[in-house]
Amino acid sequence: MRVPPPVPLPGPGGPTAAPVDPGPVRDNMRAIFWALVSVLGASLMSLAVRGVTLEVDSRMAVVFRAGITAMVFVVGFILFSKLRHQLRFSKPWTHLLRGAVIGVSTNMGFYTIMHIPLATATVLFFTAPIYATILGAVFHGERVGPRRIAASVAGFAGALVILRPGFEAFHPAMLAALGSSALFAVALTMSRGLANADGTLSTYFSSVVITVLVTVPLALPVWQYPTDPVTWFAVAVLVITSAVRGLADIQAYRYGEAAILAPIAYLRLVVIGLGAWLLFAETIDGPTWIGAAIIISSTLYIARREAVLRKG
Repeated sequence: MRVPPPVPLPGPGGPTAAPVDPGPVRDNMRAIFWALVSVLGASLMSLAVRGVTLEVDSRMAVVFRAGITAMVFVVGFILFSKLRHQLRFSKPWTHLLRGAVIGVSTNMGFYTIMHIPLATATVLFFTAPIYATILGAVFHGERVGPRRIAASVAGFAGALVILRPGFEAFHPAMLAALGSSALFAVALTMSRGLANADGTLSTYFSSVVITVLVTVPLALPVWQYPTDPVTWFAVAVLVITSAVRGLADIQAYRYGEAAILAPIAYLRLVVIGLGAWLLFAETIDGPTWIGAAIIISSTLYIARREAVLRKG
């Protein structure tokens, strides 16, 4: 029995950029373990982004993350011919377009983390499954019934509660968070065919390289290297946790059901909220809690409904 394709869940800037291929064996206990690893990795990644952007611009944080990751890939390809032989780019324009979408989305996500409370940013990133539902209907002809439409509308209502348009608490970075999630949902939709054609490694590598190419021109006006050793430590944490989170997501959804894994992903709000309070003295306000409850309920319903429909 094959595991159904996952409902994508977001990170700091959206869901994982790597496409997730379902595995042949369902093992929910193993999947839950990897989902918990993903929660820890994604939470530390968000905290690391905030730490890096205390000294340098968010665009530099993207350059460090994608650039160092790309260099590690290149070294691996040079040293290991087996990895090098896995590279395939049969659809170069699709690789280019998808990579550009991911690059812009990552920049929007890091900009969000730089400017608004981490808990608020995390909740707004949770709108990604809502976008994925809509895009699945538009691009893949997936049937979206009235209940999933209602859940999606409720999710956007929750986002409006957090955005509070017209009130003092609003910040443009809140809209950047929604834009980041929407673009990552587009990238994940494009990942389906690309991963089947060229494999996970090629698809992930192209997104990292193109993210660097997209971001370097944007970062030139604010180009700056950190001088504080603590910031370089945060950069190292960012690169390592990004890789750990990406691997954990792939493993979790390889073995588990989205309906089971979705609730675990929301533990990130707890971990990030606690970390932001300890490290940056941030607190979560009332409207953010209310909006979080609405968005989380909506996305959990979408995940559960997807699982029921696929079993049927």
